[in-house]
Amino acid sequence: MGSGSAAPDTSSGDAARRAALADRYGSARPGPRAPRRGWRVWLFVVLALAASGTAAYVAYTNLGDAPIEAQRVGFTERPGNAMEITIDIIREDPRRPGVCIVRVRDISGAESGRKEIYVAPGVERMSTVVRSIGRPVTADVFGCSYNVPRYLSRT
Repeated sequence: MGSGSAAPDTSSGDAARRAALADRYGSARPGPRAPRRGWRVWLFVVLALAASGTAAYVAYTNLGDAPIEAQRVGFTERPGNAMEITIDIIREDPRRPGVCIVRVRDISGAESGRKEIYVAPGVERMSTVVRSIGRPVTADVFGCSYNVPRYLSRT
């Protein structure tokens, strides 16, 4: 056992073993760079954000508070298959005219009469009589809008 003996050189053996493994299993290092696909990811992100923004805008405009609405105050049955309904109109801009649709329902809950009423600027409460095809049992407000049709316009 000599004290001056040096350890055998294993670096060439390791290199040979790595070369043999690389031939068998492939190199651990990536080869030439694959074409970049990052633009596809960015395109997908931009399209997803645009679709989400559009969906949020549509939901906000359709499901947000209406600028004009009406609440039923009361209703009274009238002779001849008719009902009088009284409504309160709540709107952001009382100077603008509007239109509200009121309806009556029969005993089965089906709509049996409907009427569009012109809401003049400044009016906060109004009553109207709605005719029905059968005996009405209730009346309610279907909806209101600032888009007054020409046939209801008073200008």
